[in-house]
Amino acid sequence: MNKLYALLALLIVAITPLSVVNAGEVARAQFTSAIEQREPVDEITILSNNINKIHFFSELRDLQDQTVTHRWMFAGKVMAEVSFNVGGPRWRVNSSKTLLPGWVGDWVVAVVDGSGNVVAEYSLQYVEAEP
Repeated sequence: MNKLYALLALLIVAITPLSVVNAGEVARAQFTSAIEQREPVDEITILSNNINKIHFFSELRDLQDQTVTHRWMFAGKVMAEVSFNVGGPRWRVNSSKTLLPGWVGDWVVAVVDGSGNVVAEYSLQYVEAEP
């Protein structure tokens, strides 16, 4: 029985570092009007509905060899998903969404890792244009 406990303890120790290694993060993220040279040109938190396109940028850390997804959500509904193959320990990705003028309200982009876990969420207010 002691051999069984020793083997079980060895397996737990062997598995634990894998969980830690795969724990990635979003180092930077923001909504922006454009991407130039793989970087956002500005940061937008409120967007008027007379503008219909928005980009989302994220810099990922320690998520290499996974497929990471930008999940665009509005009013509790998934409106789009854009997936990326992460090729290194520091990886920058961006996606964009065309918004209809009637889609005013809070938009959320969830960054989802290869296991389906939400790593982080970011929100944008899409508001009525002033006359």
